[in-house]
Amino acid sequence: MPNVVENIAKRKLREGKLILSLSVNQMRTANIGLVAAACGYDALYCDLEHNPTSLESAAMICVATLPTGVTPLCRVTSRDPHDIARVLDCGAQGVMVPHVSTVEEARVAVDAVRFSPIGHRSAFSQAPSLGYASYPQGQINTVLNAETLLIVMLETPEAIENADAIAAIEGIDMVHIGSTDLSTELGVPGDYRHERMRAAYEEVAAAAKAHGKWMGVGGVRNDMEYLTWLVSIGVQYLSGASDLGFILQGGKADVAAMRKIPLCS
Repeated sequence: MPNVVENIAKRKLREGKLILSLSVNQMRTANIGLVAAACGYDALYCDLEHNPTSLESAAMICVATLPTGVTPLCRVTSRDPHDIARVLDCGAQGVMVPHVSTVEEARVAVDAVRFSPIGHRSAFSQAPSLGYASYPQGQINTVLNAETLLIVMLETPEAIENADAIAAIEGIDMVHIGSTDLSTELGVPGDYRHERMRAAYEEVAAAAKAHGKWMGVGGVRNDMEYLTWLVSIGVQYLSGASDLGFILQGGKADVAAMRKIPLCS
């Protein structure tokens, strides 16, 4: 299928490489994929959960990102199957499903993302990641099942307890710890080095390894020693900073520097 846009992040994961992802919170223009590529990111994700980004804006960003070599993903607002399917139909090559705590919730995500016989995603034929080319439906379903990246986010103590059972489910590619939510639920908000968080990372890493799945982590930044440890236990996907974070960081540094300029007396 010559028109297929390869999911490069998924290939790199198969090759054992580390995936770095940019969080798109505020930018609405199609050039963010080129910006991510220029920075060296492997993927970006449009964060629909915590931001007012519309489906139309996310679709524009995802489709424009496809030819850049950066894999476009979306974090959806909920486990609603229709929301999940729509971002995939609109050009995302993968989906991050938040707040998955049980096997039943994980299976809902699989059903929404995978075509039969793995799931029950509604079939369609005009896929952006296929270049809108026409192919036999069975071939489309097989290729998109293989190329789509399904990431389930474990963000509660219950999710950590069920990590092994969730990781065992066919159709799930990655178990991902949302560190901010999980640390809050564990009573240690923002303390990612706390022993409870460390135990959770280790437990999910073991589950991922046992079932041949990848592991991701978000929220941990500006702590290279700890990030290095996370990668050493098996993490292959790191959610990096956001566009808004970079604007705030750069803006504060710029203002701080210029405030030092003496006024003319």
